Amino acid sequence: MKPRKLMHLLLLLLAPCLGVTQVDIPDTPAGHTLHAWLDAFNSGDRAKVEAYVKTTDPSQSVDGLMGFRSQTGGFELLSIEDSQPLQIRFRVKEKNSETTAIGSILLKQAQPPVVDSFGLRAMPPGVEPVKITLDAALRQKTIDGVAAALNEYYVDPELAKKMADIIQAHAKAGDYNSITEGEAFADKLASDLRDVSHDKHLRVDFNPFKMPPPHPPTPEDEENFHHQMERMNCAFDKVEILPNNIGYIKFDGFMDAGFCGATVNAAMGFVAHTDALIFDIRQNGGGQPAMVTLIASYLFDQPTHLIDIYNRHEDTTTQNWTLSYLPGPRMAKQPVFVLTSKRTFSGAEEFAFDLKNQKRATIVGETTGGGAHPVSGHPVGDYFMVGVPFAKSLDPVTKTNWEGTGVEPDVKVSADDALTTAEKLAEEKIEAQKKTNTEIPPAKKEIPPGPIPQ
Repeated sequence: MKPRKLMHLLLLLLAPCLGVTQVDIPDTPAGHTLHAWLDAFNSGDRAKVEAYVKTTDPSQSVDGLMGFRSQTGGFELLSIEDSQPLQIRFRVKEKNSETTAIGSILLKQAQPPVVDSFGLRAMPPGVEPVKITLDAALRQKTIDGVAAALNEYYVDPELAKKMADIIQAHAKAGDYNSITEGEAFADKLASDLRDVSHDKHLRVDFNPFKMPPPHPPTPEDEENFHHQMERMNCAFDKVEILPNNIGYIKFDGFMDAGFCGATVNAAMGFVAHTDALIFDIRQNGGGQPAMVTLIASYLFDQPTHLIDIYNRHEDTTTQNWTLSYLPGPRMAKQPVFVLTSKRTFSGAEEFAFDLKNQKRATIVGETTGGGAHPVSGHPVGDYFMVGVPFAKSLDPVTKTNWEGTGVEPDVKVSADDALTTAEKLAEEKIEAQKKTNTEIPPAKKEIPPGPIPQ
């Protein structure tokens, strides 16, 4: 036997012991894209990830992918579930945990191929994915479920009816008849709904397993959620002291305030004695309003009414005020700068919106994404989930928000230049404050004793 063939045979025999995964990726445009994504993502090499995003999937964020890579440790390819020239479904396992996920890549008809949609959904423990081929009955059941959820919960009842009517009209006209793939149907429904509402929070997701009925989280659910938060460090990516005693905090999500409060306090305590603060939310996609309130509370020394949230289904308005008690020192005097990008979204936009309206921060960067409606998920049609924006955030004075428009920065620069610009602005503020503090006040005119001259 030739040495090369012998080595190949030995590798095949030793593969299970060495942990080598023998999964053949199809020689198709979609297969090549999957290979390119795995190669770039698993490398942990920023240059490789940047090249992948630039050439293959511009909708992705380099920082987002790098952060996800650090959480998961990369992915091991377990199997190819389904393969077509421009679409592929696959199963992967996180290298840092036992979590498995089902992924899908759909390419546009273009040369070279470009990703049209990319999905990656964690599988619940003990649940196996199923291959679903949509038929007319399942499509209609899903459409009816989406329409019902919108009409009951969507923040604007008139828009809800228009959206429900349009997808029913598309169904009646046969526009969905040729769609048999779950991901493609979810994407088409979401696109048709957003064409009416222009609401970026509204989404439809496909799950390759039957959705369980809604139920309160179990202790195991809570434990898994908290474990995930720990692995993500509650989305706090970097806390440091920059030159000239400028505090810098980069975090990419507003996680559960009850569980992540200690992380917030540690981060804020680390920068408590700096002369200026920079919050980097350029890659922050939002999260829990209570966490927005918690972090903002460190920047005010008096009770401050930040935002109101109106819930249409319950017909209630919740006022969000800064917290009266914090476990750490407040930083109400330091100048504050908030870095934004077009990817800054939802709760992250509220953070910038609140601080800008209260004149507590200078916003530096790009106009944000424009999503001011909190969202809740509703299972529909057995395998689908619709995310319904059920409330709207409103400034307590102007009764306005950033829905559809985004938060305009005070200093408009590219996201790439935002940090350098904010550092310069912070240095100028610090120098101006030092100059003010060291100026000798004018001498008071002495008034001679005796009667005051008339």
